Amino acid sequence: MTEPQEHNILPFRDRAEAGRMLGSALSAYAGQPDLLVLALPRGGVPVGYEVARALGAPLDIFVVRKLGVPGNAELAMGAVGPGGVCILREEIITEVGIPTDRVAAIAAHEEETRRESEALYRHNLPAQAIAGVTVVLVDDGIATGATLRAAIAALRRLQARRIVVAAPVVPASARHELEALADQMVCLAVPEIFFTVGQWYVNFEQVSDEKVVALLEQLSTTV
Repeated sequence: MTEPQEHNILPFRDRAEAGRMLGSALSAYAGQPDLLVLALPRGGVPVGYEVARALGAPLDIFVVRKLGVPGNAELAMGAVGPGGVCILREEIITEVGIPTDRVAAIAAHEEETRRESEALYRHNLPAQAIAGVTVVLVDDGIATGATLRAAIAALRRLQARRIVVAAPVVPASARHELEALADQMVCLAVPEIFFTVGQWYVNFEQVSDEKVVALLEQLSTTV
């Protein structure tokens, strides 16, 4: 696996700059056939857009929803993803003592929300085929890695040929686990001390739904 390229000068100006830098770090994949860039909305889409442009690859979204523990939504007991994928962390469910029917209800609700979000962002564009292709999975940064772990598991079940996780910044604490799950991990900064993804950007404004749709439509077919 490729060692991350450190970015130690200044925070990224914005997601577009981070995406261009990430695209350069992924240049070995440029022009390869059967290559697909998948971005986690919403923040990952502006980054993924620049990566897809640099690699000459189509861009699509990959919507994953965490299943939060009742009363502690930040603690993930699993996640749902495309293709009917539902990943459960049985150790968390057992430790907290969540009834099976409650888990099922939460999963059903989050899957419905996930489907609605996917329909909104894709805006009637067809989903790109995943089976047998190399996927570059992009986000604007990684905090705990919970969403990426679920996304990788979903891509495995959907039979992606190769999974490359790409992000401008990932804490050292999350990097090693994700490296073990993906085929390759490419990142620009791996800080030992990490608080939030936003601290690594000068401009980290919220990405609107309209922005996601517009960027996706521009690169929804092979460049």
